[in-house]
Amino acid sequence: MCTVATQEILVDEIPYPSEITVSKPLPLLAHGITDMEIHFLQVKFFAIGVYLEPEIVGHLQKWKGKSAKDLEQDDDFFDALISAPVDKAIRLVIIKEIKGAQYGLQVETAVRDRLAAEDKYEDEEEAALEKVVEFFQSKYFKKYSVVTYHFPANSSTAEIVVSLEGKEDSKLVVENGNVVETIKKWYLRGTTAVSPSTITSLVNKFSAELAK
Repeated sequence: MCTVATQEILVDEIPYPSEITVSKPLPLLAHGITDMEIHFLQVKFFAIGVYLEPEIVGHLQKWKGKSAKDLEQDDDFFDALISAPVDKAIRLVIIKEIKGAQYGLQVETAVRDRLAAEDKYEDEEEAALEKVVEFFQSKYFKKYSVVTYHFPANSSTAEIVVSLEGKEDSKLVVENGNVVETIKKWYLRGTTAVSPSTITSLVNKFSAELAK
């Protein structure tokens, strides 16, 4: 069950709740978009909101006083952020319509390639990834459709929730730890993340928080 706060923040004209509640309230700490240049036009695909427990700052004190630029180039910082034992959620809102099958293919390719590079892509990972692809397969994401990834603290699982216009939420629990970790890395890990603007927002936020 995911509830949202009434106060909203605009992320590239897409309204985002300032707080969502999954197992506990999580504030919006960073945001951005995914985009690509197609025929000399910058096409925007998703808005991204990153919701994290404020307590995460306590797990990142090693980087106190570092500039946003320093953090952006520091893989250890992002690994510590990703592995910190706090609740995390990533909320995608569709800007440009896309078939669920196309999005599922993006997830599959990003996760498989990263796991293969680390020699962690075995039968269990393939089976878990196939379930993710199958989950998205039959869906069609119109503008403002929402995909939420919830990563509970101290857990190697993730819950994916899709909210489509006029339809009840559909959910999938991903139970393979390597796949879950790699999805987090795809969205949150520095220079290899899918959305540079989200990473810039993250490091600016944490540089400011760690300066207090």
